[in-house]
Amino acid sequence: MEAKAIAKGLRIPPRKARLIIDLIRGKDVNEADKICRNYNSEAARLTLKVLTSAVANACNNLGLDKTKLYVKEAYVDEGQTLKRMKFGSRGHVDPIKKRTSHITIVVSDRN
Repeated sequence: MEAKAIAKGLRIPPRKARLIIDLIRGKDVNEADKICRNYNSEAARLTLKVLTSAVANACNNLGLDKTKLYVKEAYVDEGQTLKRMKFGSRGHVDPIKKRTSHITIVVSDRN
């Protein structure tokens, strides 16, 4: 049985969010939780929220045991890009792209 949690439109670039996602993919939920809590970045804090939500979905909706869960899938998709402008020198305008992410985590029990 699988449980999934998705967070959309998070204000962090996908490139930065993938650093922590790559660390927790395939790990037990307890170990992934420890990694997210000890990693000092905004991506780790946002990933921890999604991981906690996926575990809660598995326990409450499917009745799975938390100790037997592992991170089956974890990936980051690119979300909407907010386009802003910054004035440069000599009347020149530089574009600023504020990227967003969609974080998806799927947890499952080991058979």
